[in-house]
Amino acid sequence: MGAGRAVSISLDGVRDKNLMQLKKLNSVLFPVRYNDKYYADALASGEFTKLAYYNDICVGSIACRIEKKEGGSIRVYIMTLGVLAPYRGLGIGTKLLNHVIELSHKQNIGEIYLHVQTNNEDAISFYKKFGFEITETIKNYYTNITPPDCYVVTKYIGGESQSKK
Repeated sequence: MGAGRAVSISLDGVRDKNLMQLKKLNSVLFPVRYNDKYYADALASGEFTKLAYYNDICVGSIACRIEKKEGGSIRVYIMTLGVLAPYRGLGIGTKLLNHVIELSHKQNIGEIYLHVQTNNEDAISFYKKFGFEITETIKNYYTNITPPDCYVVTKYIGGESQSKK
């Protein structure tokens, strides 16, 4: 037979009844506390916010906010994407991000973006593998973590690049 058990990675929507799982994950994964607006935005994004399960254990999440730009077009802001340390490198973050990219594509949303702390090289290289690029640097974006600066990392669906070089 095979060289190991089949691993099951599944995604599930975030609803009122499992919102505490997202809150618990965030408290472990990120150095900041998120306010009620974050969770309201995550719930309002519908299919764009997901919990990830590894063999039925909740181990990761992606939480997005849907934003209207001037002119009426819509873009997706990834508020958080995280996987618990022991479960990294198993394709869970990839599955979460691919879900949002594919959903954006299906809904004709042309832009996905997020903020990444400038020293978070793992995150920067992860997003670059999916066609994201650094489009801006914001000084003193974070208030309680060092370094306080962040990059805006953007993926334009449909391939057009609009980076500010």
